[in-house]
Amino acid sequence: IDQLLGEINDEVSTYISSSSISRFNTATQEFTLSDHNNHFTTNLDISALIYKLTAGYFDPTVMPLVNYWGFGYTPKKAVTHIDSIAIDSMMTFVGFDKLSYRSERSELSIENYDGQLDFSAIAKGYAVDKIGEYLNKLSCNNYFIEIGGEVFVKGKNDKEKNWVIGINTPSPEAELTDLIEYLSLSDRGLASSGNYRNYYEVGDKKYGHTINPKTGYPEMNELLAVSVVTNDCMTADAIATACMAMGFPKAKDLIKTIPDTEACFFIGSDEGSIKKTYSDGFIQYVSK
Repeated sequence: IDQLLGEINDEVSTYISSSSISRFNTATQEFTLSDHNNHFTTNLDISALIYKLTAGYFDPTVMPLVNYWGFGYTPKKAVTHIDSIAIDSMMTFVGFDKLSYRSERSELSIENYDGQLDFSAIAKGYAVDKIGEYLNKLSCNNYFIEIGGEVFVKGKNDKEKNWVIGINTPSPEAELTDLIEYLSLSDRGLASSGNYRNYYEVGDKKYGHTINPKTGYPEMNELLAVSVVTNDCMTADAIATACMAMGFPKAKDLIKTIPDTEACFFIGSDEGSIKKTYSDGFIQYVSK
């Protein structure tokens, strides 16, 4: 498993300068990978599908904006003066449909794209799923895999019951042991996303790490967090990010359109209270 995670990091981590994604992000001409069956290509292919599924709210081409707002691989710092001209310039490269690539035989080629990619909203879920595939090959029928809050569970726990997973209370004041919901899952992927921990405060304003690819600015709305349950962790991971970027009304409508997918939305109020709202079939996963 350590070796597998190392191989994935070597392809999709923007914090490793020699990784495939870092080499793509710094390439000045056509970018080519010789092995079509690699982790980078899979993340690229699935990202293209989810970009369309979410009407562009999941978009890995936001990397320059993620760095600009202080949440990427560049030094972390709050933006105290917003340069709208710089943001407008970066937005000319945002949009996964602006990136065209060719996969032929065992080679991947990306041409004429000067933007950058960020798989951080999908790669953790992907790694969870790859570990699951590995354990399946070993005939392991019961397991719980978690990376950075992204989860896939199979079979039963040691009490012969579904795995029970706690959802952290979406508040910056909450401890990691403060839980707002318990889920009972088997053979499902779970991913949660929120802006309540990873954010900056500038004066009396907060801005979080979820960048809206439609505007180029951090998206802060009434949706504090969302937890998505579906068939695999990679898809859940990406959809959870898209939900945060689009806000509650659009996110609730989105979940209705995706088969075998349910979500719990945590909505904040001006008074500081948190309201839970389920998609139509989410109640089946709530632990009694």
